[in-house]
Amino acid sequence: MKKILVATTALVAVSGFAVSASASEKIKLSVGGYMEQWAGITKQDDAFDNKNAFQSDTEIHFKGATTLDNGIEVGAVVELEGETSTDQIDEQYLYINGSFGQIKLGEDDSAADDMGITAPSVGPVGVNDGDLTNWVDAYLPDTVPSSGDNPKVTYFTPVMGGFRAGVSYTDSNESKNNLSGGVNNRQSTTEGKPVVSLGLTYDHDFDGVALGLSAVGEHAGEGAWYGLGANVGFGNFTVGGSWGHIEDDYNRTSRDGKGNETDTYDIGVAYAMDAASVSLTYAYSDYGNRSTSAMSNGISPASTGKMNTVDLGLAYQLGAGVAWKSSIFWFDDDNDNNAADNDGYGAVTGLRLDF
Repeated sequence: MKKILVATTALVAVSGFAVSASASEKIKLSVGGYMEQWAGITKQDDAFDNKNAFQSDTEIHFKGATTLDNGIEVGAVVELEGETSTDQIDEQYLYINGSFGQIKLGEDDSAADDMGITAPSVGPVGVNDGDLTNWVDAYLPDTVPSSGDNPKVTYFTPVMGGFRAGVSYTDSNESKNNLSGGVNNRQSTTEGKPVVSLGLTYDHDFDGVALGLSAVGEHAGEGAWYGLGANVGFGNFTVGGSWGHIEDDYNRTSRDGKGNETDTYDIGVAYAMDAASVSLTYAYSDYGNRSTSAMSNGISPASTGKMNTVDLGLAYQLGAGVAWKSSIFWFDDDNDNNAADNDGYGAVTGLRLDF
């Protein structure tokens, strides 16, 4: 009798959800996205070829949602790459929002990647998982080296007292992965291992002082990475930084198999006034996870070394959805293979359009 009552209760619950769904409005997609067009000049070691002086990045976003009669919101997001040599679709997922929090299912950033806080930076190049390697041959510091846009399920709790938690699970099946190249070759696929991603954030305003904290990490196979981040905003200033550690067993198959740990941190300050903002950010990495694939000059770097980089960024909002951004940057990549050592500087400017 008890089993019959349980089954009947479940059937009523499902029926109620179905009735609620049929009474809601059909999902209609809206179109948005962004376009970035940059021009830059760089100076690096004579042993390295100069990269293209023009870079661009464009995505078209299709979004739609509906609210069921029970108040639950169900939506979809599809992001189309404007130019790519691999997968034309960047991210695609559905989400469910309610008093219970948010559930995502599909190809999207992991919980750690979504929740990790890094130093403030407003320029187009940046120092932490930014576009530095689009312009020069160097290691790219990254305090939040997440598992990429693999198919996964993610859950975020509601915000409770300023705290919010998130967890993602990615299966080990690599039938659909978005491989990303670059000299970092960080963990952009599951590498045949299930990935568990965790994040915890705290955001609160104390009488005009805004505090943001994050603790994030991922576990894949036998290895893991984890990190901390903090930002403090007061008046027109934001000051912050982050730290990340990659264990020697994390993503070993994409390196040379030696198993070397990586420690990275960044620190920065930003100042915003009306439509303009400026930032100064520094990052350092004692790395052991660099790809040993040949660079533009044909030299294969060692997987280990030390990287310093500084970025002075400027952003000015010219109008609704139109921003002019610039960066002046410097870097020094001291690779353990002396032939792969590289240092230099550059300047990049251009426009970002959000639509």
